[in-house]
Amino acid sequence: MVRTSSARDRILSAFEDLLVSEGERGATLESVAAAAGVSKGGLLYHFGSKEALGEGLIEKFRQLSQQDLRAIRAAPEGAVNYYLRTSGESDLEFDRVLIAALRLPQTQQEAAKAAFAELQRSWFEAIQEEVQDLEVAQAIMLMGDGMYYNASLHGSYLGIPGTSYEQNVAALQNVVNRLRKLAD
Repeated sequence: MVRTSSARDRILSAFEDLLVSEGERGATLESVAAAAGVSKGGLLYHFGSKEALGEGLIEKFRQLSQQDLRAIRAAPEGAVNYYLRTSGESDLEFDRVLIAALRLPQTQQEAAKAAFAELQRSWFEAIQEEVQDLEVAQAIMLMGDGMYYNASLHGSYLGIPGTSYEQNVAALQNVVNRLRKLAD
């Protein structure tokens, strides 16, 4: 049996889409309800206000963050390789929620930024535990940030011309291995 998404999920997804495409001003209660295929009353039943929608979005981001943190810590290839492999992916639900959360009204943006900062600290801790070197861990984080920036800006990670994404990630992993040796 295929489960259809709940009205609450559809509303939150529509809110995310509108924040990403239209910004905070375009994500009115009326436009969110229309995009979700519910009445404004139906929207208000699930989220009593636009602020409640923002709180729901931040909570969804926190849940997705926790899933990602479990994945980085359980990754068979290790935290570093997982982080680098996934840093060039910008078309995932997780990324869409992040971008939407950062486009919330200023009153809620601080909560979204705090949730993202918490996630970055947790990623850093997982990476530092593996490499046992503060500066190498910082370099790895910056590599991942650069990969994500390029993927977000260009639609894909721009690596060494003529090579696949996997080959580029392997090349960065080789750089990390060299940095680890230098740090020893």
